[in-house]
Parts: sequence; structure tokens; C-alpha cells
Amino acid sequence: MVAGLLLAAGAGRRMGMPKALVDDWLVRSIAVLREGGCDDVVVVLGASAEEARERLAADQRVIVAEGWDEGMGVSLRAGLDSLEADVEAAVVHLVDLPDVGADVVRRVILTSSTTEAAEELARAAYDGVPGHPVLIGRAHWAGVVEAAVGDQGARGYLKTRDVRLVECGDLAGGDDVDRR
Repeated sequence: MVAGLLLAAGAGRRMGMPKALVDDWLVRSIAVLREGGCDDVVVVLGASAEEARERLAADQRVIVAEGWDEGMGVSLRAGLDSLEADVEAAVVHLVDLPDVGADVVRRVILTSSTTEAAEELARAAYDGVPGHPVLIGRAHWAGVVEAAVGDQGARGYLKTRDVRLVECGDLAGGDDVDRR
């Protein structure tokens, strides 16, 4: 089982508002993960969590990351900790990537080794530059959780591992949007 993990907790200071509240980004990002092949999707909220939750279907799985304002690392740790025992890998996606579609998620999942999903590390690349989404097999979660501090997320952990880069520059730009 592969779960989608949507990180949408930040205050979006440069954006002037939480990115979970920008246009349809939150709902669209959930659809991207589902349509891309994730069996389940967990949304991690923080800033304006109640307002963001109102935009979601009643049955959408949501967690609120305590201490979300410390950075993405808190959200990533909370999200991974919330996943069920039968989840073999998580596809970590960010809410502020509106040009990344289900085709990118699907390619990252399908390019990964399906027989050893729990061991896998793969991430989308755009013209050779690593980006999101990132597929993280369960065998790596403890290391990622340990490395996820402040705004670093999994970056430090991934730099020290053999990560399969999945070129997706033909599908999207992969740029996060920080300003309107």
C-alpha cells in the first residue's frame, strides 16, 4: 500500500496567507495524489487548520501538526507517524506545487520498484533538479524522522542515500509558488 502524504501546514508568510487556503490548491493536491495512484491520502495541516479543514470532504483523513510553525520537519514527522501499519511507502507532496499533476505522481510510483516498496527512495526531478513528490519507503521513515528538523524535511537524509531520480520535466515545472 502506498499512501499520499500532503504537507499543507505552513503559514505561507511570503504568500501572505496559508497556502492551504490559496485557490483550490488543497483539494487539487489531494486529487493529484489519489489519481496518481495513492491508496490513501493524509493531509497535514497547521496554520488556519480549521478553515482549511472546511474545504475538505468530511471523510478526508487530516492531522494537525502540533508545533507546525517550527518548520516542515514537524509536519513530515507528524505525517509519517500517522500512517497505518500496512503502508509500505509514502508519497510526500507539497500543497504549493500547483503545476504538478497526477501524471507526475503516477510516474514516481510506477518507476519505483514495486516488489520492494518499503525499501524505495524515489523523487521527481525537473530537468535533472530533484523536487517533489518524493516516495519514501517505510524502511527509511525512522531515518527521515530523525533528520527532519526545522524547514529541512527529508533533504538531509536524502542527500546521504541512493535516491532514484524520476525525470518529470516533460510533465511539469515542479516550482513551488511562494508569492501571488
